[in-house]
Amino acid sequence: MPDRIAMKNPIVEMDGDEMTRVLWSMIKKELLEPFVDLRTEYYDLGLPSRDETGDSVTTEAGEAIKRLRVGVKCATITPTAKQMGEFGLRQMWRSANATIRAILDGTVFRAPILIDCIKPAVRNWKKPIVIARHAYGDIYKAVEYAVPGPGRAELVFTDGGGKELFREEVQGFKGPGVLMAMHNTEKSIRSFAHSCFRYALDCKQCLWFGAKDTILKTYDQAFRAIFDEVYKDDYADGFRAAGIEYFYTLIDDAASRAVRSEGGFIWACKNYDGDVMSDLVSTAFGSLAMMTSVLVSPDGCFEYEAAHGTVSRHYKRYLNGEEATTNPIATIFAWTGALRKRGELDGNARLSGFADALDGACIKTMESGVMTRDLTALCEGIEPKPVNTMEFMDAIKMNLPLQL
Repeated sequence: MPDRIAMKNPIVEMDGDEMTRVLWSMIKKELLEPFVDLRTEYYDLGLPSRDETGDSVTTEAGEAIKRLRVGVKCATITPTAKQMGEFGLRQMWRSANATIRAILDGTVFRAPILIDCIKPAVRNWKKPIVIARHAYGDIYKAVEYAVPGPGRAELVFTDGGGKELFREEVQGFKGPGVLMAMHNTEKSIRSFAHSCFRYALDCKQCLWFGAKDTILKTYDQAFRAIFDEVYKDDYADGFRAAGIEYFYTLIDDAASRAVRSEGGFIWACKNYDGDVMSDLVSTAFGSLAMMTSVLVSPDGCFEYEAAHGTVSRHYKRYLNGEEATTNPIATIFAWTGALRKRGELDGNARLSGFADALDGACIKTMESGVMTRDLTALCEGIEPKPVNTMEFMDAIKMNLPLQL
């Protein structure tokens, strides 16, 4: 097809699991390959492939993103003990997302996809709220222990020369309990701060940061102090020139302010807070299926993915011969995000323009009332027309401009 849009450089393509793996191939076949001479460096992050390679394929994919700077990832399974048996896995592999985030040392930015016929549950929200989630440490790299009975738990730090610098009792247990230790690093917190401030400047949006330094007077205070220092030294002038602001407040106050706001800001959150708040915000705006997600590293690498999981329930029905009814929007927007960024980095305006056109076709299709069944109950002001996944993609393709 000589009229297809050429790509100068490839993107890293990471395949995934279950229903989203089915959507992945459908999107490529129906919405991308007819229009773009797609160039990708392919990595199969589906659970069988990860098990077969000892999960080295995930590390290879992360390193490839560092090399090519742009990647797009399908949703993947983080196996439980039960799934380890179901899939016959050699071990309970860790989250592929966590592995890639650690390699890129990035921050995850998640934003809702807004359409006129789906109103936010918080009625005063008029603009998107972007959640910036720190993607390292805290409970996601914690060490846990089930305490069997009476005894003393201590927190001990020994320096690189073997000298014990710190020892403090955590708890004197009188019976069974549970214990956890978590950490973060100054380097990662600084990277988080830089990513948030740069993203805010790029988007010309105010940046909020909320933690709990009144309770965690060392741990969360380190986050607050580093953010304050980075802002003052590197970004204050740029923020003033752009007419935007940065402010810190306690996480509970940030939550209260967010509910009363009209939106239109970036909310920086520590790892666990961002995990929770991104789901809350996406649901309040409509659906996890209508949420974009991009991991941005401090050195300018980008990994795009859908914010939701592998949609296991739909996959089981699909395997039983039922038609596919899954909403593909977040996965489509992951692809368009990656193609747009590839176009920007390569000076390929036609590729970026295609990404914009496909996004627009998706919005136009849904605003006409044609949508998958998960969205029909959320619609207001129009009569929705529920369709299956393939019919939905056909409608999107019909709404693409004739000239791309």
